[in-house]
Amino acid sequence: MPGGRPRKPTHLKVVSGTAQKCRINPDEPAGSTGCPVPPPWLSQRATEIFFACCGDMEAMGTLRLEWRDAIASYASSMEEIELTTSIIEDLGRIYTTRTKMGDIMYRPRPEVAMRSDAMKRAHALRSELGLGPAAKSKVSTISKPEGNPFKNLG
Repeated sequence: MPGGRPRKPTHLKVVSGTAQKCRINPDEPAGSTGCPVPPPWLSQRATEIFFACCGDMEAMGTLRLEWRDAIASYASSMEEIELTTSIIEDLGRIYTTRTKMGDIMYRPRPEVAMRSDAMKRAHALRSELGLGPAAKSKVSTISKPEGNPFKNLG
């Protein structure tokens, strides 16, 4: 696995104002704008998260149809965080069991590790999609022109 920082997607370079012609692939596919349809395997809650994520990306002007699977993976990870957090809140971070000798042993709940893994996946996907706090602070919004831009033509 190569070291170093992962490449920043071109769309994030453009909206953050750091795009340089020499570092942009001229043959990179542009992608189709619009809101993707969530995959059928997403639960109802993950679908809600999916559309909220799409709304955030749409507001920043970075939403593309081709990112459906990455957005779905992010939504699924966020739902897993919610579910495991609920279990941890109800049952605690640790549980007790008895050793063969009869002593009490304290063990971490498996949901703690599951939640940690889901948080790592969600964080990586959030950064890749340009939704992390650091990514948002680097993005500039472009104001949409008022009125009809073609009014003065012809």
